[in-house]
Amino acid sequence: MFEVGFSELLLIMGLALLVLGPEKLPKVVGEIGRWMGRARAMARQFREQLEIEADESARRKRETTATAAAPAPAESAPTTEAAAESTPVEPAATESTTADTASEPSSSVPPPPPPNDDPPRG
Repeated sequence: MFEVGFSELLLIMGLALLVLGPEKLPKVVGEIGRWMGRARAMARQFREQLEIEADESARRKRETTATAAAPAPAESAPTTEAAAESTPVEPAATESTTADTASEPSSSVPPPPPPNDDPPRG
């Protein structure tokens, strides 16, 4: 945007010294520094507030899409005794060998049972 080199800064400082004098120049420079610090602090606070609002908006959006996509618990539960009996229950493995742990990542939750596509026997 604006490119101010060393020579331009020297020219501005020389003009400020001539206009303001050596007594007022330090006070004016200090006041300009305070105003610049306040402006930077306000810009930083504004940026942080925008980031917080964007994060909250993204979180709300994720929550609404997750609740809309998740099925209701009553839909996935079996409703009759026949359906409950036809679901196979496999016991969890209590022993693990080193070959099993080397090929699979460790997990505290056992994998879900395979889906039952066979019709109930009766």
